[in-house]
Amino acid sequence: MHVLVTGASGFLGSHIAAALRAAGHDVVAASRRGRAGHGRPVAVDFATMRTPDAWAPHLRGVDAVVNAVGILRERGAQTFAALHAEAPRALFDACVTAGVRRVIQVSALGADDDATTEYHRSKRAADHHLLALPLQASVVMPSLVYGPGGASARLFGAWATLPVVPLPGRGAQPVQPIHVDDVVGAVLALLGPQAHLRGRIALVGPAPLAFGEFLATLREALGQARGPQVAVPMPLVRAGVAVAAALPGSLVDAATLSMLERGNQAPAAAITRVLGRPPRAAHTFAGPDPEPARTAAVLAWSVPLLRASLAAVWIVTGVLSLGIFPVDQSLALLARLGLHGVLAEAMLYGAAVLDLAVGLALLFAHRPRWLWAAQAAVIAGYTVLISVWLPEFWLHPFGPILKNLPMLAAIAVLSALERGRPPWTT
Repeated sequence: MHVLVTGASGFLGSHIAAALRAAGHDVVAASRRGRAGHGRPVAVDFATMRTPDAWAPHLRGVDAVVNAVGILRERGAQTFAALHAEAPRALFDACVTAGVRRVIQVSALGADDDATTEYHRSKRAADHHLLALPLQASVVMPSLVYGPGGASARLFGAWATLPVVPLPGRGAQPVQPIHVDDVVGAVLALLGPQAHLRGRIALVGPAPLAFGEFLATLREALGQARGPQVAVPMPLVRAGVAVAAALPGSLVDAATLSMLERGNQAPAAAITRVLGRPPRAAHTFAGPDPEPARTAAVLAWSVPLLRASLAAVWIVTGVLSLGIFPVDQSLALLARLGLHGVLAEAMLYGAAVLDLAVGLALLFAHRPRWLWAAQAAVIAGYTVLISVWLPEFWLHPFGPILKNLPMLAAIAVLSALERGRPPWTT
């Protein structure tokens, strides 16, 4: 078949497109920038594709359509209304006109009549429209999807492997996570010649789990011993989510918390029928060799933590040097370096501002490759000056200069591992 996959550069879309190609289908991989890696790429911006005529050229010769476009948070013109409702409705109408009979809409579990978030309501609007058309249509509704490279896998893998695992409330929220391979398998089965199941199909794992139980199961699947879990009162959770929602790149906001609190579960009978077998359970998600996934999960939280810790050292040092630590004592130390008067004050406050700038850049710079070398140079400079003029600090029992060694080691590690993201993103 010739299959148009929209959202082909996204997590689900790319997996679906790759599986279709592997199965011998011709894939037109539509994405906003036209950079999808599986199939013939075409640039399609859902924010502007709001009429059937806009879709007509992309449907010539197409036998089936899989719409896998989805966003978790709005940004600019990329709104829930445009991407989840208006553009999909136009696409589905264009399929009727073009004679494309098979359409699969990737919706979300919870996009039903009880939906409370705009994410779910916008998905539901497109689902309703599609199922009212004279098409062989299926609306697949995945629960939490786990798989390599997915935002959910990064988030929940990192969460599950923390030294102490915080739980929202008591962690009793019901979830029914599904592996991405089962989502892809269901889509391919629904496009197959023997597919008869139409309408809404819940794509879920074999049975619901409490959220805390899911994290514990995932932790063990990743090869890590069970660790302590701590219940966090919901007022504190909501306050933390409000802060996280204001940070660029964060996956967490009030809507995602609301969806978690509502629960995410459904009978597994439909997906079992589609797949011809039960879906994979959470304890199998990491596969037979969990070490790469465990390493990635630990790095997902330890790298940002290390970066934020370094930033705290620079910022606190800068603030202390601006006057909290007695200025006369700082100037006395600088006098031993041969600096006096205005020059000494300029050196003191200039170094303080430099420390603050480095710390803030660590927190907010998105591409700080230059920053690692800059930090190493500043620390090395401080170390040389102190070693020459204040060598007794090497013998201080608190090790104020010796601590530069782990600082330099941390900088080297982050320079090798960090990809320029702020520390709050996953």
